[in-house]
Amino acid sequence: MNCRNCNQSISANYCGHCGTPVILKRVDAHYIVHEIQHVLHFEKGILYTIQSMLLRPGKNIRTFIIDDRSRLIKPVIYIIITSLIYSVISHFFHLYRYQEGVHSQPHSATSNIMSWIENHYGYANIIMGGFIGLWLKLIYRKSSYNFFEILIMLCFVMGTGMLLLGIFALVEGTTGLHLANIAGAVTLIYCSWAIGQFFSSGKIASYLFAAIAYLLGMISFFMTAFLLGFLIDSLTKLK
Repeated sequence: MNCRNCNQSISANYCGHCGTPVILKRVDAHYIVHEIQHVLHFEKGILYTIQSMLLRPGKNIRTFIIDDRSRLIKPVIYIIITSLIYSVISHFFHLYRYQEGVHSQPHSATSNIMSWIENHYGYANIIMGGFIGLWLKLIYRKSSYNFFEILIMLCFVMGTGMLLLGIFALVEGTTGLHLANIAGAVTLIYCSWAIGQFFSSGKIASYLFAAIAYLLGMISFFMTAFLLGFLIDSLTKLK
């Protein structure tokens, strides 16, 4: 018998080349229980990750990068899920942070780009992390961490920042209080603290450099988004 996945010869219950079972088991009660166990394990993992990011983010992220990658959930999945949580809360209460200044031109490329950022925070944060990572790599150029390790760190930090924004958005949506500025300040303080702790815990200058790099990265990201929208609109008008 040949494997239906890789077409290699099979002499056992599983393909020795790709691991595909000869007979795929039917969906039954055991399958459902197994899936529930996976979901519960995942929820336990994300709760542990959130706790780790709130208490000692720098130490736990360094451990993830250098020593043990089994205790925390995958960083890219983490930032996408936490960003999704914020997006759901924000859209449920109709809280739009970045589109207020572009509603006057609803059909412009800039407005469309801002709308994409609003609706795809997970991917947008990863892109923004690239900008912040470049500034961090420049400011902490003597650090031994490479750009991709810094990007992994930012996925954890920015993901937790999105959870903090989600909490403020939930309070704002249920109480009617305007907390956008406070939420932004708290998130900036947390991210600066977590990033500074990652590079050099306990040094005030490290937290200051982290805040500067974070702000420069955000500014660079949005300036690039607006510039891209402006260029697209300008080229469209020329046609």
